Amino acid sequence: MKKILLGAVALLALAGPAAAADMQPRTYAKAPAYTPPQVIYNWTGFYIGGHVGGAFAGDNTFQSSDARFMGGVQGGFDYQFAPNWVVGIEAQYSWLPTNNNGATFPLGTQVTSNTDQIGSVTGRIGYTWGPTLLYAKGGYAWRNGGLGVNVAGVPQTFTATGNSKDGYTVGAGLEYMFAPNWSAKAEYQYYNFGSTTFTSGPADIVGVRGRDDEHTVKVGVNYRFGWGGPAASRY
Repeated sequence: MKKILLGAVALLALAGPAAAADMQPRTYAKAPAYTPPQVIYNWTGFYIGGHVGGAFAGDNTFQSSDARFMGGVQGGFDYQFAPNWVVGIEAQYSWLPTNNNGATFPLGTQVTSNTDQIGSVTGRIGYTWGPTLLYAKGGYAWRNGGLGVNVAGVPQTFTATGNSKDGYTVGAGLEYMFAPNWSAKAEYQYYNFGSTTFTSGPADIVGVRGRDDEHTVKVGVNYRFGWGGPAASRY
């Protein structure tokens, strides 16, 4: 019995190293690094919003050159394609305070041109990267303005050509989608309504011609329905 036990122990001692030699080392797979999902922004959809800013009469106008506060609303539709381009249409309406200041001529005649409402319907095209949209716009413009002539505060009769309420507008801006369905914008817009020429009235204004235009700078916020905001997540 003792010889049998000693033989078994010797056999196990010889078999152990051989079995260890036959075992392959275990390999471990490294876990992939975490990649956060990529947000895909989509500008397609309807929107409404509001804006505030300032209006500045251009050179050679009958309006005061002082800046005037303006505020209003806008709404429109955008369509994103190809895949970083955006086209759209927008209607915009703004209110301005009544302005009784104007241009004074050599004999004391004062001319006032008071535009207290202004609007536009424009097309726009832009390029987007991520949540940012850079765009240009242009189209039809409208205003509600009155032309007046007085001497020492006394209204004078006159006739004039031009003084149109219809014109055109061009502009450019930058819009940023800061939250799902919400975007903020900064925009410059120029309005042109032609010119006005006095054909009769006080002697110092007859034949005088003035341009009818406005430069505006606005900031605003839009709420985007349906498709606005992050459209999907890409992994």
